[in-house]
Amino acid sequence: MTGRGAPKTLALALGGGGARGLAHVVVMEALDEIGVRPVAIAGSSIGAAIGAAYAAGLSGKAIRRHVISLAHGRGETVARLFGARAVTLTSMIAAPFGNPMLLDAQKVCAAFLPAAVPDDFAQLEIPLIVPATDLYGRSEVAFAAGPLKPAIAASMAVPGLMRPVEHGGRVLVDGAAVDPLPFEHLRSRADMILAVDTTVGPIAPRGVPDPWENLFATIQLMSHTIVQEKLKRGAPDILIRPELSTFRLLDFLHASAILRAAEPVKAQVKEGVKELMKT
Repeated sequence: MTGRGAPKTLALALGGGGARGLAHVVVMEALDEIGVRPVAIAGSSIGAAIGAAYAAGLSGKAIRRHVISLAHGRGETVARLFGARAVTLTSMIAAPFGNPMLLDAQKVCAAFLPAAVPDDFAQLEIPLIVPATDLYGRSEVAFAAGPLKPAIAASMAVPGLMRPVEHGGRVLVDGAAVDPLPFEHLRSRADMILAVDTTVGPIAPRGVPDPWENLFATIQLMSHTIVQEKLKRGAPDILIRPELSTFRLLDFLHASAILRAAEPVKAQVKEGVKELMKT
């Protein structure tokens, strides 16, 4: 918190939502354009990965270039995904009814995080908080120190898509399972909190979904419900909700379209932050 007369400080909360979370990049670009740098960031699931890149010192535009290059390099991206599978050919033969496309979250981080993201929280330029879910402890675990990439991997470990992460003596899964929009971790860390909620529904109707889409749509619904309950206890100073209902959780190859759809929130961010800076 700042003293009287000093410029007001801002903390940034980034939610889950799979590919919809790419909209966080537009918010970062807006902050860069008005010269406001967060003093703390909390990110859950996809928000943990993008938040780590921003906390490492990358600009919003640099992160945009990174995600666009992954989306446009479809062949290379698919090859990296195959390389990040948790199930080997030997284990597939031994357990033929396992999920052959189950991903190893730590391999995904190694394959897709920008090179600038360091190995330890202490090496970040901006303090970062990464929530994950302790599967057997039935509780949230918020990482803010120690090895960074295992914490990001754990926060991104979506059930059914990625294998749980063993870290710190715990078995961890998706942070969005308990904290899809972790703005409460930022209270008292800054004068204002800007939160970006990409769990928002409803999802555009497409008839009866296949089993995978049904699973992911249900996860998004649960996340949205949790966020709504959190907001009843006290909302952040600025809440940004991009209109992304046409995009699915795994639409990462549609990064350009997601970023275009999120572009209108840039004006909302600038207006909201400037107004609060004046008060």
